[in-house]
Amino acid sequence: MNIVHSKEFGLDLLAPGELEQIEKRFANGLSARAILEIFQPRGVRLSEATFRKYVQSGLLPRSRRVGRKGKHRGSQGLYPVEAVRRINAIKKMMAQGLTLEDIRRSFVFYKNHIDQVQRGILEVLQEFESEVTGRPFGQRRKQELMHQLHSLKGRASELVRDVSNFGSAVTAI
Repeated sequence: MNIVHSKEFGLDLLAPGELEQIEKRFANGLSARAILEIFQPRGVRLSEATFRKYVQSGLLPRSRRVGRKGKHRGSQGLYPVEAVRRINAIKKMMAQGLTLEDIRRSFVFYKNHIDQVQRGILEVLQEFESEVTGRPFGQRRKQELMHQLHSLKGRASELVRDVSNFGSAVTAI
């Protein structure tokens, strides 16, 4: 793995390729501990308390509970993998002298909310798709519903893209 040695900022941040590898490897999410372990060897100061503070302030996405396999294993909180990319950006911005309040006013804060909306829409549409495929609709009706669903997915994607572009324009420094 390549580390970005940012002498200018005094940090060893994750390189873009490294972030992509992490996103592929942990597509279903990571625990808070796993995220902290990614940054620890790089000397990036990130404690559990700081991580929770970032989540509570809206800089990082909230976790979702996922059941563990096996009897009486309970569940664990998994954070979307983009939290790693977001921490990388937050730490770089802080090294540049920005405060958490500055960062909250930046696009990083808004991107978190946009990502949550996107995940929510996709989850709802996936549930609808399961309903359509699992119910005894006639072939013609099923095709119509799947066509509408495909259209909704495209429109949702366009909306998220447009909101992101607007957010980038508004928060540009």
